[in-house]
Amino acid sequence: MVIEIDFNSDEALYLQLRNQIILAIVKSEIKEGENLPSVRDLASTIGINMHTVNKAYSLLREEGYLQLDRRRGAVVSVDIDQVKAVMELADTLELILAQAICKRVDRGDVHRLVDGIYDRYEPNLR
Repeated sequence: MVIEIDFNSDEALYLQLRNQIILAIVKSEIKEGENLPSVRDLASTIGINMHTVNKAYSLLREEGYLQLDRRRGAVVSVDIDQVKAVMELADTLELILAQAICKRVDRGDVHRLVDGIYDRYEPNLR
């Protein structure tokens, strides 16, 4: 798994890290049961503060992507309740779709984008 942080981005570093880990899971770059690097190792590798990595790992745990274990560290464990996942997705999509509608993006274009994203990632989950 390669993590690339954009230090010039307006997006918080811990969110960039969280998002890249989620993408790595869906792309099967890291798999269920695999250990992520320790907080200290990842912080050192990327060149960010340990607290930033810890915040990203904690958020991933809260969202159901990781289990944190004192002995094993951060372990990929995708166990999100489907109803909760759909509700979270609806919240995120509402804003994204509102932005698209304001910019007059066609409904068909949105559907094609979603289908394209699913086609790209879904085979990795089988």
